[in-house]
Amino acid sequence: MYSTIKTAILEGIHTRSIQVEVDISSGMPAFDMVGHLAPEVREGKERIKTALHSIGVILPAKRITVNLSPANIKKTGTGFDLPIAIAILQSLGVISKEACHGKMFIGELSLNGQILSVNGILPVVSDGVENQIFEYVIPKDNEGEGRLVSKAQVYAFCSLQEVINFLDGKPYKTEYKNIEEMHRGPEKDFSDVCGQKFIKRACEVAAAGMHNMLLIGAPGAGKTMIAERLAAILPPLSDEERLELSKIYSVCGLLSSKNALIQTRPFRSPHHTITQAGLTGGGAVPKPGEISLAHNGVLFLDELPEFQKKTLEILRQPMEEHKVHLVRSLGTVTYPANFLLLAAMNPCNCGYYPDMKKCRCSESGLRRYFDKVSQPLLDRIDICVEAPTLTYSEVAGKDKSESSKSIQKRVLECHQIQCERYKEERFFHNSHIPASRLEEFCHLGVKERHYMENIYLKLSLTARTYHKILRVARTIADLEQSNCIQIRHLKEAVCYRSADKKFWGGGSL
Repeated sequence: MYSTIKTAILEGIHTRSIQVEVDISSGMPAFDMVGHLAPEVREGKERIKTALHSIGVILPAKRITVNLSPANIKKTGTGFDLPIAIAILQSLGVISKEACHGKMFIGELSLNGQILSVNGILPVVSDGVENQIFEYVIPKDNEGEGRLVSKAQVYAFCSLQEVINFLDGKPYKTEYKNIEEMHRGPEKDFSDVCGQKFIKRACEVAAAGMHNMLLIGAPGAGKTMIAERLAAILPPLSDEERLELSKIYSVCGLLSSKNALIQTRPFRSPHHTITQAGLTGGGAVPKPGEISLAHNGVLFLDELPEFQKKTLEILRQPMEEHKVHLVRSLGTVTYPANFLLLAAMNPCNCGYYPDMKKCRCSESGLRRYFDKVSQPLLDRIDICVEAPTLTYSEVAGKDKSESSKSIQKRVLECHQIQCERYKEERFFHNSHIPASRLEEFCHLGVKERHYMENIYLKLSLTARTYHKILRVARTIADLEQSNCIQIRHLKEAVCYRSADKKFWGGGSL
């Protein structure tokens, strides 16, 4: 007897529909599985046979053929166990075809018939609904993320026997309570930061236009402390951003049944020993890396020169395209990577340059240190500022700094201005304005153009750096709710390029 069951396979943060076909016919007893299968899928044969035996279903001494279609796509993962078992039970007549009609099945089986969780349930359900499939049978541990898609009817079970009972007509009951927000500790607030008004202003501009930023300063200047608070002044995630971000975390298995939907912007801070694959994603079966886990949030690279130079260089393309393409033997996948890069570093190996009374580095040592960060990567960073050492009065001062909430309010207003301005475009923030559209959105008057001409020659700017200054100036003007970019906006934007000229050549302003 022939039967079919619907399931799906992950392709990046999207899915492809897979048809499980089972035929049980007379012939030499055998259990064959075909369809371009990875080892973990082929091994599922033993899990399925034992799981069926544990619930009292003995496979007949016949030829059982299982095909996962289309056969030209490599099948990976353990989520095929449940749909194959259901298809076999349907072929044996234990389950009727009508009971399985219109449903998609996914889940791993243990030897005792328990259904184990799998990664990627959220994109499976989300994409399936778009393809007019509205009923899903999934593991109990994945129920939270499955129920995030409002149009889907999700049935979550702990064991194969429960699924059989349900398909046999037993009423489905659930005690699931939707807990949407991930539990997080108290948010770190900018009011905790002493002094550093210039750096906090730079962070506000960076958050307002989603500009990449580099902080340079001596140890103890507060670089990391400030960085950890940047995500708190970004606007709240939209519904679309929440769902897309949650899909990425679902693929990585970082969502739990109790904390199914990510509500706050991510802050990712990988250690400098991270590999290229860990940063951008990869593996034999491609998985998202840190830049995708930081999507719509902040990627913080502390001690920037300590990262492998090859690892840093692979950030250049994702920073421009806001996505990463992974090409592997199994195929090509694309993950979103629209993150705000925030990096921090000491001014030299000992940490005290340019204070030559304390600095112990030689000139050649300084050059080697700075050369760890390439000019092409610096050109992709919009804001590069120096964090000065705090004075005693700033450290001992009792006056509270401005809170993150008040800064976030201005940032949100600036984002709303950009949203309205770019509502007909494919980009949403000032940092993403294409070079070909800068004249349209960052138009300069005669005085402003003359000023930028002098700055371009004085600082020996590259074309990319010049464009970065215009984009940052556009954001500063938006924070003041000014339609036109004025000289004071350009001067502030140029100040945010002072540190890289000081440390990487070109002289100070």
